[in-house]
Amino acid sequence: MGYEYCLVDALWDTQIGRDKMVELSRYAQSKGVSLMLWYNSNGYWNDAPQGPRNCLNTSLARNREFKWLLEIGVKGIKVDFFGGDKQETLQLYEDIMVDANRYGIQVIFHGCTLPRGWERMFPNYVASEAVLASENVFFGEGAAIHEPFDLTLHPFCRNAVASIDWGGVIMNKYLSRDNKSRHSRKTTDIFEIASGFTNQTSIQCVAMCPNNLQELPQFELDFLKTIPTTWDETRFLDGYPGKYVVLARRHGADWYIAGLNAQKEPQKLTLQLPMFAGQTITLYVDNQKGEPTKTTLKVDKKGQAKVEIQPNGGAIMCL
Repeated sequence: MGYEYCLVDALWDTQIGRDKMVELSRYAQSKGVSLMLWYNSNGYWNDAPQGPRNCLNTSLARNREFKWLLEIGVKGIKVDFFGGDKQETLQLYEDIMVDANRYGIQVIFHGCTLPRGWERMFPNYVASEAVLASENVFFGEGAAIHEPFDLTLHPFCRNAVASIDWGGVIMNKYLSRDNKSRHSRKTTDIFEIASGFTNQTSIQCVAMCPNNLQELPQFELDFLKTIPTTWDETRFLDGYPGKYVVLARRHGADWYIAGLNAQKEPQKLTLQLPMFAGQTITLYVDNQKGEPTKTTLKVDKKGQAKVEIQPNGGAIMCL
């Protein structure tokens, strides 16, 4: 897929081990991929059992760990389970970022507080969870049912404050490795891909499984390879919190329009798209059966275009 990073999640210290992690990182780099590793923030404020533990809770431990990560070519960390918003905990966030930055290590926080200004303060800060994120879609069907509401709410509140590590653009139809068991995903493929545009974070997670490479339409795979993660301009086009949202984002000279619909009925919209006035653009949208389609859309000379977004579905427009 050409992706730059792959996250190795919790318990790698026991399920893979440090010696094998050196091999894994070397192998990933031979494929043009850099690893990001999960860590427990731990310390007396956190008794969560998942490891690795006792690696980031003191300056000595952090510098020892970051030196090792630099040596084996790991490019980032995902630090989880923070205890509260006391001054000492907020200081820990900043201490982790400062120490990591000396070694060129990027940082994502999970199980954490709402970030305030860190994107401008620390060059290696990527994003924070600070939301009931996509892993819960896997953990329980209730979160899967709630996903469309959540992702049409966050652009108005959580993600308006700072970058959001929602987790994954989920492409499996069922929340299992074999794509056959457990509960089903309640959103369409185009909804999921569009969420990669409506959710803003500078490292966008696409939850790929090997079966996706055979099961997804080729146009979906091709488009998933090209999703930008940094934006020069963002415009709100239409929406209502928890019902639907349509955003326009510009990466360099390229504009992308992405919409999500969390309602039980199709959302018919007339959008103002002056950046595409008089042009025929590509439209990724669901049909009435919720199946993904790739078609074209004519934008009139005034910059107006009509689009219909299906229930729990999405739409993406670009050149």
